[in-house]
Amino acid sequence: METRNILLVGVGGQGTILASKILSDGLLEKGYDVKMSEIHGMSQRGGSVSTQIRFGEKVRSPIIGVGEADVIVAFEKMEALRFLEYLKPGGRMVINDFEIPSAPILMGVAAYPENILDELSAKASVSVCKAAEIAAELGNVRAMNIVLLGALVKAIGLYGDADWGAMIARNVKKGFEELNAKAFEAGAKRV
Repeated sequence: METRNILLVGVGGQGTILASKILSDGLLEKGYDVKMSEIHGMSQRGGSVSTQIRFGEKVRSPIIGVGEADVIVAFEKMEALRFLEYLKPGGRMVINDFEIPSAPILMGVAAYPENILDELSAKASVSVCKAAEIAAELGNVRAMNIVLLGALVKAIGLYGDADWGAMIARNVKKGFEELNAKAFEAGAKRV
C-alpha cells in the first residue's frame, strides 16, 4: 500500500491532537505502520496546532511536505486556508465551518477573510461539516473534534476498519465516552 498523508489543523484548545491520537490508534489496530508529528504554535494562546499522520505498509518519516497531503482536516476555516498549499493535486479537505478570530482580528488590525469556503472549494475537493453545531446538539460543543474525526474516517474509507468506539473510550476522559462515540457517529453520517 502506498503511504497516505493526513494533515489535521486547528487552533489550540480544539482537540486536534486528541483526534490525531485516536486516528493513529485506529490505524495501528488495522495493522498499518503509522508516524505522527505534532506542531504547537503558541497553542494555549489560540495559535495554530497541526498534526501530521502518515500511514501505510512502511512509513519512513512523519513529515508531510508541501503538496503531499491526501487529506487536510481543518478544525477552523482560516486554518484550512493557511495550510492549503500542503494539499496534493486531487486531494480532499474536510472543513469545520467554524471561525476563531486570531489576535490581530480581535485587536481590530485585521479582518477575518470572507468567502473562505468558496475560495477553498474552487481549489480543492471540499466537504464542509458544521461540527460545532452537531456537537452542541449532542450536549457539548467541545466534542466537535470527534465529530470531525468521524467525518474524516468516513471520508477516507476507514469507517468499518477498526473498533473506533474502543479507540475513543481509551483516549477521552472518563464519563465522556458515550458522548464522544455519538459525536463520532454523527460526523460519519455527515460525509
